[in-house]
Amino acid sequence: MIDIKIPDEALQDWQEALESLGEIFDGSLFLLSLTATDGLMPQLSLCDDNQVHRQSVAQLCAQGLTLFRDYIEYPKRPREPINVGGIVLQPLFWPSQALYGALCLVPNEQINHDKRLTTQVKLTCQAMQYTLVNLYQADRQQLAQAEARVDTQGEKRVDLQLFIDSLPEHVWMKDVAGRYVLINKSVELAWGRDREQLLNRTDDEIFSPELAEEFVQGDYESIVRGVQVTAAECEAKDIDQSNSWLETTKVPVVASDGTLEGVIGISRNITSHKAAQEQLELAANIFENSVEGVLITDASGNIVEVHGAFTEITGYSREEVLGENPRILNSGRHDKAFFERLWRSLLTNGKWHGEIWNRRKSGAIYPEQLTISSMYGDDHQVRYFVAVFADISAQKQSEKELARLVYHDPLTKLPNRMMLSANLEQELRHAAREETQLALIFIDVDLFKHINDSYGHVTGDAILMEVARRLGQKLGEEATLARLGSDEFIAVLPHVESDDSVSLMVSRLREAFDAPFLLDEEGSVRLTASMGVAIYPGDGESGDTLLRNADTAMHRAKANGRNNYAFYTQSLTLASVEHLKLQSALHDAISKDAFYLVYQPKLALGTGECVGFEALLRWEDPQLGPISPAIFIPVAENIGLINEIGLWVLKQAATQGAQWLAEGKRFGRISVNVAGPQLQQNQFCAEVKRVLDEAGLPPQYLELEVTESCMMSDPLAVIEVLKQLGELGVELSVDDFGTGYSSLNYLKRLPIHKLKIDQSFVRDIPRDGNNTAIAKAVIALGHALNLCIIAEGVETPEQAAFLEAAGCDQAQGYLYSKPRVVEELAEFLS
Repeated sequence: MIDIKIPDEALQDWQEALESLGEIFDGSLFLLSLTATDGLMPQLSLCDDNQVHRQSVAQLCAQGLTLFRDYIEYPKRPREPINVGGIVLQPLFWPSQALYGALCLVPNEQINHDKRLTTQVKLTCQAMQYTLVNLYQADRQQLAQAEARVDTQGEKRVDLQLFIDSLPEHVWMKDVAGRYVLINKSVELAWGRDREQLLNRTDDEIFSPELAEEFVQGDYESIVRGVQVTAAECEAKDIDQSNSWLETTKVPVVASDGTLEGVIGISRNITSHKAAQEQLELAANIFENSVEGVLITDASGNIVEVHGAFTEITGYSREEVLGENPRILNSGRHDKAFFERLWRSLLTNGKWHGEIWNRRKSGAIYPEQLTISSMYGDDHQVRYFVAVFADISAQKQSEKELARLVYHDPLTKLPNRMMLSANLEQELRHAAREETQLALIFIDVDLFKHINDSYGHVTGDAILMEVARRLGQKLGEEATLARLGSDEFIAVLPHVESDDSVSLMVSRLREAFDAPFLLDEEGSVRLTASMGVAIYPGDGESGDTLLRNADTAMHRAKANGRNNYAFYTQSLTLASVEHLKLQSALHDAISKDAFYLVYQPKLALGTGECVGFEALLRWEDPQLGPISPAIFIPVAENIGLINEIGLWVLKQAATQGAQWLAEGKRFGRISVNVAGPQLQQNQFCAEVKRVLDEAGLPPQYLELEVTESCMMSDPLAVIEVLKQLGELGVELSVDDFGTGYSSLNYLKRLPIHKLKIDQSFVRDIPRDGNNTAIAKAVIALGHALNLCIIAEGVETPEQAAFLEAAGCDQAQGYLYSKPRVVEELAEFLS
């Protein structure tokens, strides 16, 4: 490629020439110059952006280069414009006949071929080529002057023929007519002809027509491009008449005045290079067809090549990873120390081999067997790193399956005794470190031998699998269920918070045997189980001790008549029995009409006027007697009865409010406490509306009290539910405010109307300075948010006086009234 920079003044002249053309040409003009990559790029343009039908510059570039090479033949070069599809391309040449570029005319509709335009185009092209001539000659003059300066230094000129005869390559030159005017000795030997038989002859006179045409085409390619080109690679006779691979390069010969003198050609023997290339291609084919992935990086760790199953394994294409660092495959499973050991081995021993987890393009993590080798140069420095890896996911899956067979029961797929021991020891270490309790429940199916004897082992196995399924459903995800053998199961409960929670889990596990077990054609059978419980650390600090003690407790339960359970510690057994009695009684409390409501008045501080009542749930069981809400409400939440009980309270309170309205009594609002699980129901708002409609109580007479901690557990969801309730007209208040962990950011967004100061802050005022400060702060905060403030647990006149002076709006407590049944509230109803 002729590398001469076009001066800015010349480009300005050309731009003016294009503008002159534009005055008489209806369309777009482009001056395209040849680039070093053999592409044509726009150097100047005169375009109309509104020509929506014109082709893009990129399309013109691609078309232009193809058209020139198809239509311009060496040595005859037509200087006429080329018209293809209405696009006119006028070639521009350097004086050396090398192609500079083209002037492209893209008409708007139909090109105007009038005489004036044709003349203007020719003049413009002549002016541009004249500029190229001047630039070319100036460049050659500078080169000639430099050569002259070298010559004046007295260097001896070498005879040209002697010089080229000394070269082992084949060297020749042709003139512009294609006649050989210079050859060296290597050409004579390789072609098997004397100098006289070659000089002043053309390729057509020496070679076959096909070969001659190929040689002429190579000459033309070099001349048009103005640079050295590789014309061909072929098998031919070399100097020793041996079959060899020859590579021919050609370059145009240009005189100092820019005149084309001919073409020089040089052919060199590349047989060894070809052999090496074939070896490389063979190696590449082996790599590409390898079932393993191959990744090659430079010494800096940047990917330079990939082969084989790389794309299949990783999901990345070659183009996506070239130049990237292999860390794009990092799974994140290995720590910094792992990679430090890897690099230390690689740099010390030149190799690293092992297993590693990597990440596919999809994000999936997979295991691979990896070997990394260092490749050294002649200077003994690392030039490349080659990594060969195989996806061993299937192998790992096989190992996992083998481990499953070793550590799992083949029938139920539950962990067996071996895996239970390992897991139990691990859980015990966690419990010791975190200072928490852990429970072990030994479960034995009662009289299961009768099932095998009566229905056979196939049926017995099916029942055992169903037992395992039911027990697993009752336990949940945190606990571990294992099968020791035959009809014995073990449940491990980590992070035990209380003895009651263990009792609750035992109750759930017993429910797994409530439903009958269906047989294929034999109807169904009912089964029971005996269970024994041991708790770490009180009943043992090792896995073996806990298993032995839970087994002992289980046999005690069997001795007590089967279908029973026992704790290893007798006192816990008794407490658990009481807990289960409470659960059973709760299930029947509603149907047996054991619940009832009492109401505590709320009064306005200052006036003493009754502004409402809080409905409070009470329970008196026929066998257990009166039971405090502080005891049975948490149990109801644990066993899932709180929603049913809460709905009953809401119905009773709404019915009572409607009755008071019907009797013409004023009572302000009836407030009902709402538990957290109730708010989490999607249909809660709809249930409130249905209860009010059925009872006939307008929403403005109902107030719902929600605890602070309940609202903050999922504030965004609670805000949405409370908004719906507020839209119904129901008043909303925050109960026990100050005892939880409210976020003021969420508190200000809650659609609430009232804050209730918890009685724990009221109890010691005004004597306790901390409680008085907290009470004042809550009142100030509530009023800042435009909320009504009510204090609960007011028992003394001093407390009432302090709260009134602090600005508290309402109060309730024993100072005014204890919670009463409806018949005792007449003095508060007007």
